[in-house]
Amino acid sequence: MKLVIVESPTKTKSLSKYLGNEYEIMASMGHIRDLPKSKMGIEIKEIEKSKNQETKSFEFVPTYETMDKKDDQVRRLRSVAAKADEIILASDPDREGEAIAWHVKEMLLENSKAPKTKNSKTQNEVKFKRIAFHSITKEAILEALDNPREIDMGLVNSQQARRFLDRLVGYKLSPILWKKVRRGLSAGRVQSVAVRLIVEKEREIEKHVSKEYWQIRVQVKAKKDLFWVELAKIENKKQEVNGEAVAKKVLADLENGNYKVLDIKKSTRKVQPNAPFKTSTLQQAAANVLGWSAKRTMNVAQRLYEQGDITYHRTDSFNLAPVAIEAVRDFIKKEYGDNYLPATPRVYKTGGKVVAQEAHEAVRPTNIAVSPEKFVGQESGGDQEKLYSLIWRRTVACQMIEAIFDDTRVEVISGQYLLTANGVMVRFDGWRKLFPQKSKTKVVEGEEPEEQTLPELEKDQELQRQKVTGDQKFTQPPARFNDASLIKELEKRGIGRPSTYAAIISTIIDRRYVEQKEKRFYPTSIGKAVVDFLVEHFGKEMEYEFTAKMETELDEIAAGKLDWEKMLGKFWGIFAEQIAKVDKDAVRVGVPTESTGETCPECKEGEIVIRDGKFGKFLSCSRYPDCKYKAPYIQYVPDVACEKCGKRVVMKKTSKGRDFYGCEDYPNCTWAAWKLLKIRSQISDDSSKES
Repeated sequence: MKLVIVESPTKTKSLSKYLGNEYEIMASMGHIRDLPKSKMGIEIKEIEKSKNQETKSFEFVPTYETMDKKDDQVRRLRSVAAKADEIILASDPDREGEAIAWHVKEMLLENSKAPKTKNSKTQNEVKFKRIAFHSITKEAILEALDNPREIDMGLVNSQQARRFLDRLVGYKLSPILWKKVRRGLSAGRVQSVAVRLIVEKEREIEKHVSKEYWQIRVQVKAKKDLFWVELAKIENKKQEVNGEAVAKKVLADLENGNYKVLDIKKSTRKVQPNAPFKTSTLQQAAANVLGWSAKRTMNVAQRLYEQGDITYHRTDSFNLAPVAIEAVRDFIKKEYGDNYLPATPRVYKTGGKVVAQEAHEAVRPTNIAVSPEKFVGQESGGDQEKLYSLIWRRTVACQMIEAIFDDTRVEVISGQYLLTANGVMVRFDGWRKLFPQKSKTKVVEGEEPEEQTLPELEKDQELQRQKVTGDQKFTQPPARFNDASLIKELEKRGIGRPSTYAAIISTIIDRRYVEQKEKRFYPTSIGKAVVDFLVEHFGKEMEYEFTAKMETELDEIAAGKLDWEKMLGKFWGIFAEQIAKVDKDAVRVGVPTESTGETCPECKEGEIVIRDGKFGKFLSCSRYPDCKYKAPYIQYVPDVACEKCGKRVVMKKTSKGRDFYGCEDYPNCTWAAWKLLKIRSQISDDSSKES
């Protein structure tokens, strides 16, 4: 009997379709052992320096424990493994999956007293084989079984090094935050740097000074066709109309001016399709198109992978297997015709740094002939259909011919004013056939179109003015990060790994260092205080470049080019000294509060302020701890009434941190708005305008 051990029950069902009765398939239910929850679980031993050694060396000895509620599963695995002739470790093909395989093997070998064989392995060790596959298909699984290998200790050590680094930072730095900022806080090696990005973005926004400008446009008529031109230059100089007085003069001149075509410039533009998805671009696309968090995207992708619908979804590669490219090209030729098929297959260079031993293929459907409609009507199929559709279309499109556009730029003159219009016409849709555009709005006199196609024009052609519009506008501050833009920035700076982005974002929200409003990230007062403290006292560890360098070193460990304990020791030697220095010398800092302007009803001396606590915002006296006044913070929604009883509406949070609107008279009135579109449309405050 051969025992195959995977991570999840879903994966066992998928593999059972392809393996015969001689295989017993069991799930470890994810990680089966880990460092203890209640303590650091790593003993740090300083090794005595040799004469030629300049820096200290350390040994890191972990204490691994069976994870909560996994004892019964461990017993079942041990029972079946004892009877198996072969034990095949088939966890995911990345560092985390390699670590799971290693932990399972170590757990099953515990207390084994089997004698050594000639090759210095125990008889039980010989039973173990490691296989890896990037898609759960019959071909991939059988090929993996034909080519088993040893556990890759480079990948295991890279995962251990990351885990140890996070433990060292969390367990040694968090107590400093307790003493110097606020009790109950915690720090993370990568998470704290991600919060810094959000805090710095917020301060950019706070420093922004809006400047007035006017957008001036004219609707003109060429024979029977209408189109819009926009003011570009005055007296042949690019000039912003930045005041009402200037705008009125320009508008008056344009109302009385004559218009003619000064120049027409035409060009042909080819737009190539995007590369197939890797982890980070999949997360960004799901955030932009579907409005999903990175965590939701990865959860749905995990189900699709385990069901055998897509290839492994944790990958940095744009590469497609030759057999997959051939299948996609055959599909394009059959469904869309030769006109949509390039002469040669498209090959995409992988961006970023990829470890050779990790997943080698982009995220793609395992069978391109399976359309997204497969999931319609299935239980829990809604999310799977949406994400699979994204992946399927991106995979097909990446092997289609380019889209071709005719771009036209028209320059129109009216006295000293130069106005321009840009038009686009699709000559050949190519890969964009898979991404149909919304229908164009018909141009009606006096109305502005969503997009316009310019009519055929001639140089020096006279045009008739139909309408002149001037809109006062103000420059906007930089946009706050959302899931997609934060992931893009993290990847750009080399902070974290694509497979960790979902966990990073979830962690900084759960710790209340940031909060998410209308899918945008806002730093809390706690987040700002923690970042300021860490930047001041742990500047090196909070540098973006330093964090990225550590990721590079983890990649080198995975590739077998760097000793993981030396890397850890180098970090720990400097970090431990800084911890001791900050603990001794740093001054305690306070968390900023938000003023309300109201006097404390209890002491009559202090002011009521809004504070950020472990469970959200609350009201308190500014004289705390001398005055212990405390009250819940209620965020009322302006200009909105409860649809059921007419009382005021307040912003609330579920136990999982999800925002919703509810009646202030709960529980007497249980009205709540989970879908916020109707409520949002009634709110006219600045924050809703921004969102």
